[in-house]
Amino acid sequence: MTTSIEGRIAEELGVRERQVRAAVELLDGGSTVPFIARYRKEATEMLDDAQLRTLEERLRYLRELEERRTAILESVREQGKLDGELEARIRAADTKARLEDIYLPFKPKRRTKAQIAREAGLEPLADGLLRDPSAQPLAAAAAFVDPERSVADAAAALEGARAILTERFSEDADLIGELRERMWTRGRVAAKVREGKEEAGAKFADYFDFAEPFTALPSHRVLAMLRGEKEDVLDLALEPEEAAEGPSVYESMVARRFGVADRGRPGDAWLADTVRWAWRTRILVRLGLDLRLRLRTAAEDEAVRVFAANLRDLLLAAPAGTRATLGLDPGFRTGVKVAVVDATGKVVATDTIYPHVPANRWDESLDRLARLAAEHSVDLVAIGNGTASRETDKLAGELISRHPELNLTKVMVSEAGASVYSASAFASQELPGLDVSLRGAVSIARRLQDPLAELVKIDPKSIGVGQYQHDLSEVKLSRSLDAVVEDCVNGVGVDVNTASAPLLSRVSGIGAGLAENIVAHRDANGPFRSRRALKDVARLGPKAYEQCAGFLRIRGGDDPLDASSVHPEAYPVVRRMVKSSGGAVASLVGNTGVLRSLRAADFVDDTFGLPTVTDILRELEKPGRDPRPAFRTATFKDGVEKIGDLASGMVLEGVVTNVAAFGAFVDIGVHQDGLVHVSAMSKTFVKDPRDVVKPGDVVKVKVLDVDIPRKRISLTLRLEDEAAPKSGGGQRAPRERNERTERGERTERTERSGRPQQRRSAPRGGERQAQPPANSAMADALRRAGLTGQDRRR
Repeated sequence: MTTSIEGRIAEELGVRERQVRAAVELLDGGSTVPFIARYRKEATEMLDDAQLRTLEERLRYLRELEERRTAILESVREQGKLDGELEARIRAADTKARLEDIYLPFKPKRRTKAQIAREAGLEPLADGLLRDPSAQPLAAAAAFVDPERSVADAAAALEGARAILTERFSEDADLIGELRERMWTRGRVAAKVREGKEEAGAKFADYFDFAEPFTALPSHRVLAMLRGEKEDVLDLALEPEEAAEGPSVYESMVARRFGVADRGRPGDAWLADTVRWAWRTRILVRLGLDLRLRLRTAAEDEAVRVFAANLRDLLLAAPAGTRATLGLDPGFRTGVKVAVVDATGKVVATDTIYPHVPANRWDESLDRLARLAAEHSVDLVAIGNGTASRETDKLAGELISRHPELNLTKVMVSEAGASVYSASAFASQELPGLDVSLRGAVSIARRLQDPLAELVKIDPKSIGVGQYQHDLSEVKLSRSLDAVVEDCVNGVGVDVNTASAPLLSRVSGIGAGLAENIVAHRDANGPFRSRRALKDVARLGPKAYEQCAGFLRIRGGDDPLDASSVHPEAYPVVRRMVKSSGGAVASLVGNTGVLRSLRAADFVDDTFGLPTVTDILRELEKPGRDPRPAFRTATFKDGVEKIGDLASGMVLEGVVTNVAAFGAFVDIGVHQDGLVHVSAMSKTFVKDPRDVVKPGDVVKVKVLDVDIPRKRISLTLRLEDEAAPKSGGGQRAPRERNERTERGERTERTERSGRPQQRRSAPRGGERQAQPPANSAMADALRRAGLTGQDRRR
């Protein structure tokens, strides 16, 4: 009996089918993953958000599979070729690839040589030679000569018979599946540089003469080679295992499948040649296409996973909170753009100062900054980490030392995507009349106060924490990143009276249009006093209210529960708790002693089970708690402002800016991120760098090696590691390229994980290498082209 979609997903997730069925019903009914995970635990029996996201993705895939299966059954039925056995095979196909393998012989296609041969009456010849190789092929073919059917002679008849058998061999679903899996587990990708492309394609030098097994290739290498091929630098070949003398094992598998064997009969040699022809001209080509797609898909999935994980960490970075902040968007000739925002993020002052070359108005800039900080009671100074950031950081440092009475704290902030926000339609609407160049400073200040609230205004792909993002499926990447943003926003909760429309649009049940309506209602009628008042918003119906109410916070409103994550539908449970303990709701909220004296089981009823009641008690202890970590800052070392100031052996503090499969990039304040290779992260083996660090983490690193001409910095988290000799010949920073979109232009990181040895297989598991060798060709080429992303040039 065929397993249902729900049953299959349950088996994959290791849960009960009824749990999956309940989740599917909720999803189909318009509920979001955050809502189901938080407020429907009884229905799904505690499926968490990660399980629900996987369930949602698999449900989409399996439903597409069923739609395709139905279409294929109808197509074959219309051809009059659907019998019981074929229908059973089609219904048993458990992947899209298997389904297409079975359908291939019946798939409408242009007239092939095999079809033409069948129309010429040559199929009996092909069947006869395959069934009885004792016949002499030319003699057997002579009986099928028919000039009127374009079969001029026996050779032409044999050619037609070969075309028929070749198509038959290459469309056998079971055989193709077996060959594909063997080639996947034993084959490899081989790359060669195209003649004359050595210099122009120097950034792909690692792959000029390269081969590695399919199963050992990390995603970043696959994507790098595919890009090299796309840019006409590399030729890629997908090769089966090395062949021994004589027919390949794949040809032998085809021959065995159709009973072809060399027994000295007249037709054996012709059949062996036909098998060889089918393998080389049809089957190998098809497997190459299939495995190329499989490689790309696996590489994309991994790259999307890394991007999504990094984005989650960045969005959930520690907020500085409601503190007046002075934002500095550094620059040389164009000046440093200044914006002061108050504790609520409102812009209260802007300016442009020119402390650096060529103007060199240092003291004047300090005076203006001091005046702004004093006038608006500024607590924090947020400095964008782009061009002139260290010089501007030095300016802020001197401001603090000259004016200790201001009690300022300076923080370097990633400005990735700030220019995208500045030029966006929403920025124009949010900051009307403010020059585009100043909007970046506002964004830098606000993202220090609350990274999540500010970064949701930017397309996630523009935040710059992915690898090879421009080579990935747009649909797959957007779907994954949107899910991350949705989970993060709803996990933290949103103050409905201060949130922007982009932030509100990410709340469960609220889209862009409804978010605009909420803001418009708030502007027209003043702050919301209760969650019930949300029902007065245009187009916010019962379903939207159900989905969003628990994630929206109203602080200082009519009901203290509205500031918590307790859903309004569960307020009766809290009222019963209040009645049981005596007093009022306000006296219960935050009262740990009373709350811990209550037994959750006493408040369970037919609607709310133990999981929900337990969540309510936990939330009432710390209502509206923020799950993000406490805010802390990194302190860059004085006197270390450019790459030339670095020396091997220095121990510095820095901020993790990005994490890839091969290591982590760390901003140590010299305009060039250093790379901590995965092999330099821990004394023990590290499979996933994110197990050690995440974007936004403040870390201490030691400088292992500095390559000034190539702008490469090799770092280690193992502070006991020995640095490279001063000759510069020791360990170089392992390299991998990572794309970024920043300041309206496409730039690329040039760091690479250790260079793959030519024509060899890479080690498995995180590309661990004791001493990764260096290859500077990529960085040199990118720098000459002005594409070195970590220079952060504007």
